[in-house]
Amino acid sequence: MAQRGRAGRTERPRTRAASVVVPFPRTVSGDRLDLGPLVPSGRSLLVAFAALGGVLLALVLARETSLFAVQTIEVSGGSAAVDRQVRRVLRERTGESLFALDLEAARIDVATLPTVAAVAFDRAYPHTLRVTVIPERPVAVVRQGAAAFVVSERGRVIARAERTAQPDLARIWIGRDVTLEPGATVEGDLRTAVGAVAPLAGIRFPSRVVSVTTTEGLTMRLRSGLELRLGDTRDVDLKLAVAARVIRVLPAGSGYLDISVPDRPVAGPASLESQVEVESPASTGA
Repeated sequence: MAQRGRAGRTERPRTRAASVVVPFPRTVSGDRLDLGPLVPSGRSLLVAFAALGGVLLALVLARETSLFAVQTIEVSGGSAAVDRQVRRVLRERTGESLFALDLEAARIDVATLPTVAAVAFDRAYPHTLRVTVIPERPVAVVRQGAAAFVVSERGRVIARAERTAQPDLARIWIGRDVTLEPGATVEGDLRTAVGAVAPLAGIRFPSRVVSVTTTEGLTMRLRSGLELRLGDTRDVDLKLAVAARVIRVLPAGSGYLDISVPDRPVAGPASLESQVEVESPASTGA
């Protein structure tokens, strides 16, 4: 009976998973996309154009009216005399629109001053133009007969001067065939000489340089009468630093000090009949 019962059962066929097609919803207009929500409304366009018009109107007012006119020119960075020169050059720009001010043209005008090495501007709205200058740094007085000229470390002639002006600066003598004018830049041997004495400006050196020659190597003559022989123009800063220390321990009657080789300074009398190698204070402490 049991076997008959199993035989009487019929197995049900297994059902396979059916694929289902999901229709993509279409718009009423068919396959075309509805761009209506992406198009700005007329009110939005009106507001945008009104804002743009306001910006353009503000720019016109800023450029063409006295709304941002320059009323004050503040100058800093130089001496009182240099600041006055800068204000004098820029005074014609008073009343111009600060917004439309041509700063490049103003920079060129200020840079023509022999006393100014560099300049920067800042528009301080609504009515102030701030000017920061870097003045030329004087390092030597060039003597040409009875005339004297102050020269900067960049080799620029700053101004004519009295022969006794800037007594702490080195003196460099030149011939009358060299033309010097304020604002010009020196060249050749004179430029070499100016570069050589530049490290001495603003420091305490044992004696002032009264003349510089470059014909047979760089040579400086001090007010004390001592002659400094530096050789070529390499390592001038180091050579002068060594000279400043060695001069204090030179034998009496020394006429020259040769520091062309900084670690082996040699001193001798003006007659050149004998030479004494000087041990610098720096090497003594080694």
